Amino acid sequence: MSDTAWPPLTIDYDGIHLAGVDEVGRGPLVGAVVAAAVILDPETPIPGLVDSKTLTARRRECLDQDIREFALAFAVAEASPAEVDEFNIYHATHLAMRRAVDALPVPAEYLLVDGNRLPGHDLPGQAVVKGDARHPAIAAASILAKVYRDAQMTHLDSRYPGYGFARHKGYPTAEHLAALERLGPLPEHRRSFAPVKRQLALF
Repeated sequence: MSDTAWPPLTIDYDGIHLAGVDEVGRGPLVGAVVAAAVILDPETPIPGLVDSKTLTARRRECLDQDIREFALAFAVAEASPAEVDEFNIYHATHLAMRRAVDALPVPAEYLLVDGNRLPGHDLPGQAVVKGDARHPAIAAASILAKVYRDAQMTHLDSRYPGYGFARHKGYPTAEHLAALERLGPLPEHRRSFAPVKRQLALF
């Protein structure tokens, strides 16, 4: 599927409607958790697909465009900060994954999901630990989700420039924690996360 030498992975499916599924945004204190699902076209390989965390922002953006152009199908979905607070981050992540799979314009027949648990969809599939480094479809999903969520953080930064969202992407860095203490939580912050909960009690 690409120019990457992928580690051996036994898959109990030999069709072409296999969807790679991955998420971004479990750790941040703000914003949605975002998931993507991608069905790659075996007739149109996309060179360079690897774990999104190993790529520069510019390279991710280029691959994001390639995936959107050449994949058989793709979808990006999310679970809101309110849903993260209501269901907890684990269940909200799986909700976003199921939404991404259901939004595919070409129905998937089998799922390869990054992590150690399937998201509770009724389709067959398997969880793959470090899957974004072990299969190109999962890597593609990780790239779409990362680019989408980073764009959300850049937009949030333009609305609230004092928090530094464009730099730390919502993760609990020293800069973010200092801004949270100085300026207080935003509506987009996850109220169930400890640093936000502490500040809410003070404001």
